[in-house]
Amino acid sequence: MREIFAGMPWWVKWVAVPVIALVVFGGLILSVVQVVVGLLFKLLVFVALVGGLIYVVRKFTSSSSSRGDW
Repeated sequence: MREIFAGMPWWVKWVAVPVIALVVFGGLILSVVQVVVGLLFKLLVFVALVGGLIYVVRKFTSSSSSRGDW
């Protein structure tokens, strides 16, 4: 493989081969990126919802305990 690329000009190694790889595997790369971004968004929504739930529960439990049933 190195012998094949050794005789090629620089633009073939650094421009043409990556462009061909992007054309061939572009759909696969795009779908993987889409799945990762989707999972990160769902994780962010999950963290926000759990944080909101914890905030609401603490607010209600602190207000009910501060009434003073002594």
